Amino acid sequence: MYDQEHVDLAKYRMDKAEEALTDARDALRQGKYANAANRSYYAFFHAVRALFALEARDFRKHSGVIAGFQKDYIKTGLFPVEMGKQLQSAFNLRTQSDYRDFYVLTKEKVSVQVENAETFVDTLKRYLLSLIG
Repeated sequence: MYDQEHVDLAKYRMDKAEEALTDARDALRQGKYANAANRSYYAFFHAVRALFALEARDFRKHSGVIAGFQKDYIKTGLFPVEMGKQLQSAFNLRTQSDYRDFYVLTKEKVSVQVENAETFVDTLKRYLLSLIG
């Protein structure tokens, strides 16, 4: 059903999502909250791009990935609205912590984001595997 090249790309991107998630957990344990926020966002990001890989689609900007996920997976009811909100929230937190001077992240806020990323990546991975076996 899916081209093998796209399946391989989807698996590769999902591996990147899981690697980013591991990095986020490690950074959180080490008290590196900005790094944990960054890496947990990229776990979301790569997981979504894994889904688009199956469709031979990609976007040039993060905003395009987020909008595409909202349009094709949230608004269609395939995934709950909360997942779309979590993705957008992760992007916003990552952007603020990466680009705003003196932005202070709390352990609690980043911990929630890492937990959300764990659930998000797991959900998308299970969905992806249901499509490709």
